[in-house]
Amino acid sequence: MNWDQIEGNWKQMTGKARETWGNITDDEFTKIAGKRDQLIGMIQTRYGVAKEEAEKQVAKFEKALH
Repeated sequence: MNWDQIEGNWKQMTGKARETWGNITDDEFTKIAGKRDQLIGMIQTRYGVAKEEAEKQVAKFEKALH
C-alpha cells in the first residue's frame, strides 16, 4: 500500500496507527489527516526522536500495511 492509499483511507488506518503510536491523541490523528510529513513531525514531538528515526517508523508502518 502506498502513502496515497493510506492518506485516502486515513480514518480506517488510524486504528493501526494508534496501536503503533499510542502517545498521539485522537485529535492529533484527526489533524494529521493522513499527511505523511505531519505524522513524522508528530512522532518527533511525542517521542523525542530525530526526523530520520520518525521516517523509519513511518516507512515500517507503511510496509506492514501491505
